[in-house]
Amino acid sequence: MIYSLIRNILFQLDAEFVHHQSLANLKRFKWLLPHTQVKDPVQLFGITFPNRVGLAAGLDKDGDCFDALAKFGFGFIEIGTVTPVAQLGNDKPRLFRIPKYQAIINRFGFNNLGVDNLIENVKKSQFTGVLGINIGKNKNTPNENAVNDYLIGLEKVYPFADYITINISSPNTPDLRRLQFGQALKYLLTTLKNKQNELAQSQKRYVPLLVKVAPDLEEEDILELCTVLTQTKMDGVIATNTTINKKAVSLSKLSLEEGGLSGSPLTQVSTEVIRRLRIELGDEMPIIGVGGIMSAQDAIDKINAGANLVQIYTGFIYQGPSLVKQIAQALKKHYSSKVS
Repeated sequence: MIYSLIRNILFQLDAEFVHHQSLANLKRFKWLLPHTQVKDPVQLFGITFPNRVGLAAGLDKDGDCFDALAKFGFGFIEIGTVTPVAQLGNDKPRLFRIPKYQAIINRFGFNNLGVDNLIENVKKSQFTGVLGINIGKNKNTPNENAVNDYLIGLEKVYPFADYITINISSPNTPDLRRLQFGQALKYLLTTLKNKQNELAQSQKRYVPLLVKVAPDLEEEDILELCTVLTQTKMDGVIATNTTINKKAVSLSKLSLEEGGLSGSPLTQVSTEVIRRLRIELGDEMPIIGVGGIMSAQDAIDKINAGANLVQIYTGFIYQGPSLVKQIAQALKKHYSSKVS
């Protein structure tokens, strides 16, 4: 009730302004936040996750606030997307709320202060939980040279991450999604896998590599994607990013805005992609389910479709911090009932 009142006030203000001010205030007053977390440990990727609910990348792009965000009870936090060189992102305005549909459209375009800044923030952090770092390419880097940006990101964040996500599915960097297909995908993932193996040997520490994919994939695209994920021995997949399909919000004038759509309109689409991925990948490769998780039941549906863990972002904005505990408790009960 209190959060809904606060949200209604904040929703009267510019969305990006509220985003930055909220993170700044969380960081400033993190010492006031009680740290509560549902204990439901699960082993995945060789990592022990305190519970199955994570924060998706995009909320804390520069790793500036995850100490405070962790106090809301997340089992893991993913920061980024970060690029080798700082960039401003796309022109403002670039963040739009659609409360009627519990949705958000964003076209940030990987706005961040660069990978070196993120690393310095991680070094200063007191966070002891599971940390994922999401890496991407700079807007001005052509796709034929994209692998170089990902190699820079991978090598720099490797010592500081518990897992690393390769983001090739944001709709807000021109042509980025083309890296999800064909030889471009196979070359990228093969090269990054080889670098991962080199780093694991030199640093005596294995950090899993995950790939974040789009929800706007055709059946043949998913088949090809799964083949490459298996061939290159990726450690996992995150499904899904935002969608470019605005049909579900077509009655809103904001549906004409460019960018990726998240929230309730994405719920079923993302869950179906997870289901199709699980069928093709079998039981071995872990899947983190994200996209339109607005309730505990949405999270359970993702798990039933084949996800091993879940992440939230837009649901966290609309429902508030209590959603973390609700989902974690529901998933703990869900797995307990399956065991019994």
